[in-house]
Amino acid sequence: MAAPEAWRARSCWFCEVAAATTMEATSREAAPAKSSASGPSAPPALFELCGRAVSAHMGVLESGVWALPGPILQSILPLLNIYYLERIEETALKKGLSTQAIWRRLWDELMKTRPSSLESVTCWRAKFMEAFFSHVLRGTIDVSSDRRLCDQRFSPLLHSSRHVRQLTICNMLQGATELVAEPNRRVLETLASSLHTLKFRHLLFSDVAAQQSLRQLLHQLIHHGAVSQVSLYSWPVPESALFILILTMSAGFWQLGPGGPPCRLCGEVSRGRAPSRDEGSLLLGSRRPRRDAAERCAAALMATRRKNEAKQVPRPVPATRVTRRSTQESLTAGGTDPKRELHPPATSQEAPGTRRPPSAPAATSSASASSSTSSSKRAPASSAPQPKPLKRFKRAVGKKGARTRQGSSAESEDLYDFVFIVAGEKEDGEEMEIGEVACGALDGSDPSCLGLPALDASQRFRSISTLELFTVPLSTEAALTLCHLLSSWVSLESLTLSYNGLGSNIFRLLDSLRALSGQAGCRLRALHLSDLFSPLPILELTRAIVRALPLLRVLSIRVDHPSQRDNPAVPGNTGPPSHIIGDEEIPENCLEQLEMGFPRGAQPAPLLCSVLKASGSLQQLSLDSATFASPQDFGLVLQTLKEYNLALKRLSFHDMNLADCQSEVLFLLQNLTLQEITFSFCRLFEKRPAQFLPEMVAAMKGNSTLKGLRLPGNRLGNAGLLALADVFSEDSSSSLCQLDISSNCIKPDGLLEFAKRLERWGRGAFGHLRLFQNWLDQDAVTAREIRRLRATCHVVSDSWDSSQAFADYVSTM
Repeated sequence: MAAPEAWRARSCWFCEVAAATTMEATSREAAPAKSSASGPSAPPALFELCGRAVSAHMGVLESGVWALPGPILQSILPLLNIYYLERIEETALKKGLSTQAIWRRLWDELMKTRPSSLESVTCWRAKFMEAFFSHVLRGTIDVSSDRRLCDQRFSPLLHSSRHVRQLTICNMLQGATELVAEPNRRVLETLASSLHTLKFRHLLFSDVAAQQSLRQLLHQLIHHGAVSQVSLYSWPVPESALFILILTMSAGFWQLGPGGPPCRLCGEVSRGRAPSRDEGSLLLGSRRPRRDAAERCAAALMATRRKNEAKQVPRPVPATRVTRRSTQESLTAGGTDPKRELHPPATSQEAPGTRRPPSAPAATSSASASSSTSSSKRAPASSAPQPKPLKRFKRAVGKKGARTRQGSSAESEDLYDFVFIVAGEKEDGEEMEIGEVACGALDGSDPSCLGLPALDASQRFRSISTLELFTVPLSTEAALTLCHLLSSWVSLESLTLSYNGLGSNIFRLLDSLRALSGQAGCRLRALHLSDLFSPLPILELTRAIVRALPLLRVLSIRVDHPSQRDNPAVPGNTGPPSHIIGDEEIPENCLEQLEMGFPRGAQPAPLLCSVLKASGSLQQLSLDSATFASPQDFGLVLQTLKEYNLALKRLSFHDMNLADCQSEVLFLLQNLTLQEITFSFCRLFEKRPAQFLPEMVAAMKGNSTLKGLRLPGNRLGNAGLLALADVFSEDSSSSLCQLDISSNCIKPDGLLEFAKRLERWGRGAFGHLRLFQNWLDQDAVTAREIRRLRATCHVVSDSWDSSQAFADYVSTM
């Protein structure tokens, strides 16, 4: 009897609270009513007042509210704050209630942004809580400004962290320091299990403290967490140290930074285990003092920019005495000389006996001097545009560059030492001539000439599986770091390099991908590569990639401008290595999806055919802006597809002039293996439309396997649309269920007649019809016609105003 008595007491207390709330609300609303000219407003209903009282005292009544019947609970849900609304979600689902509409209204009222039309939101609760977490972390939302966001019993970051699947860090690494702070330890632990994607946008130069916080954050989220994807967007001038930090941490490397707190998660693993001699020498390099991390990073950044101080006239290398310290610092800085060859030679140019294995401690004096002397005779080159050069970096006189060692247990270096091992220190006040003594060391394909360790012998943590770099220019130093890491990054499944200005570094990338493909357990299956320029023609580059990665499943490659390979050779440019552009046949590969975006100019059809012949498993092919010398070359490509690519299901052509290839188009439409064909802005009906349209319709009526046809931007018009309606006639064996006729100058009267023919032939609900950007102004007549058409098929359209669109077009002419 104790439980009923407790509930009766709680109900009495609830009635008192409800009565007090009613009186308070009535008195508040009665005051402005006296002075209102329109008369007093209706007071809120008693049920609503009780709901507000319940919402305000959920800390006491939560368990009782969960037990309420569904109809009562449904009226209380909109009155709860976001914390209790999130907590009651499971109970509401059990009672057959949905909170999606409430979360959608909260998004519209509090976030005040409209989701992208391309985004399909499956759970508004997760979307709201993820955005709420980001706003609170960056300080762009005030939780005290709205009662639905404020509750002293809950931490906004902790409560919303378990819904975060994607986190974006911007500008000056805002939020990284807050997340690694001790008060937010539980928040970080929750993120480690929930977060899958980490994005960086518009990064700027950051201080050492912010980088140290980022180091700890990446270590927790990647090495001890569930983050599987790291993406970098729009970083016009990447900070060398910060970029290498993100890259190496993503690859699974970790070493405690200077002055940073030890990782408690790694303590149990590393406790009581002293590194072996090989491991210690590999990770820490020489026992000699090294420069401070900030100095080394600044030196590396200066080196990549100072190499453009010389104008078009090559600058001779000054005759300076080569010492171990200067050579080591030059290797660390990664500077290049404008006279270096464009492409790396196949073999190392170092003198025999001057290079030690990676497991040895640091390079000795004779090895460094020999390597620098021999490599300085080579001339570097970089045809890609470089950032604006900065002034020469000088060290302040009297500044202590080396840290004092406190025994082997205190030897903690930053993550930079994993990739660039430095073993020397220049004298105080001496000017550092970075990149002039050992500039030629970058030409060697062996990473040890840069002091890069052998990664397969290093201790590695968990690494990500997807890496994306969008509009992040890669200097020679950054490209070498990426290539060196890729050579053993076996957990990487997808790599995206978009507009990174690789230039001649593409050859180093191909070498690293070839080395990765030879690793046991290599998982790389998707490669997306796009850039403004390429030292190789796109088809030769595609052949080289397919050779290097025979297990690749998805390849997307785009080059905006033609290759400069046919131009007069630059002095010292010996062309690409022979092992990359060999003439031998391409071995059979596992490619299933191939997307290619071509620059202007005719493409050699035999090279494309050689790739298609070796891709017997190809299921999807997309050609963008491809131009062939003649329709016969295009026909050769189509004939190759028919003979060698029997598994091909989807074929797409975009921005190609196929006005003179009408017989080839008919050949495609008669292919009984294709399920979807796209001709996007291909000028299909520019010539002989009256004769070609009936031939096209006849070919489609006899094809029973084609499911989708996309014809956007081909000037179909009303006459062409009515001709296509015959595909759905009674005597047709076509199984077409998706038709895209966007941007085809279709008017309302043509659409109305098309709908009438579909109704007459009884081909109702044939599938999807896309009508974007046609001359279908949303007036009453057009709206009625679209409703009539929707009874026949699923119509996807927009509210496009043709007059406004034409005015916008004229204004840009």
